[in-house]
Amino acid sequence: VNNWFFVLKDDDSGDHDQNEENSTPKDGEKEKTERDKSQSSSKRKAVVPGPAEHPLQYNYTFWYSRRTPGRPTSSQSYEQNIKQIGTFASVEQFWRFYSHMVRPGDLTGHSDFHLFKEGIKPMWEDDANKNGGKWIIRLRKGLASRCWENLILAMLGEQFMVGEEICGAVVSVRFQEDIISIWNKTASDQATTARIRDTLRRVLNLPPNTIMEYKTHTDSIKMPGRLGPQRLLFQNLWKPRLNVP
Repeated sequence: VNNWFFVLKDDDSGDHDQNEENSTPKDGEKEKTERDKSQSSSKRKAVVPGPAEHPLQYNYTFWYSRRTPGRPTSSQSYEQNIKQIGTFASVEQFWRFYSHMVRPGDLTGHSDFHLFKEGIKPMWEDDANKNGGKWIIRLRKGLASRCWENLILAMLGEQFMVGEEICGAVVSVRFQEDIISIWNKTASDQATTARIRDTLRRVLNLPPNTIMEYKTHTDSIKMPGRLGPQRLLFQNLWKPRLNVP
């Protein structure tokens, strides 16, 4: 059974066979057909906003991954396990995907949602990520759904104001806590990472004493016995978790 299909609330996800792209509609119908497919296929080459829709500055792709805790995974096996949910180009297309997805707080087991700009894989080794890093916030159980929604809406709305630096965001559901992170391209740019940190505090309404940690992907890759792109989240010392009413 493919675990990633369980992240959808019902079968209305529009997951069609990729052979659909080989159809040849008449010229007058082609544009509409292409727009329709942008909602239904994560494999098509160009996703564009529909008529009267509100375009986003960048296209984004939802991903999902799930693995057995304690089982070491290589970069290759991790890449095989991470699955695309779909790509969107407008506010309306985003809500069509999001409304059918299970909220992070309702996920079970060892699962991750990833939302990255189209063309960027949620892996350390991706060209867009390899010189970057991420801010990490650990959450007590019960906060992940709200924090994840606030984070991705801020990202889609370009609230971080750091140009093209933002790569994507991840929410990691674990047994004792949940973790959210936002990835950027240039770890060495301290002004950018500081602005991302401050914006993150604001959009998540974090208490002043919230512990936030920045980790470069280079340091993550150097860790012995890697467990995949989220391994750094298990390696850090336990710290007080965010405790928001």
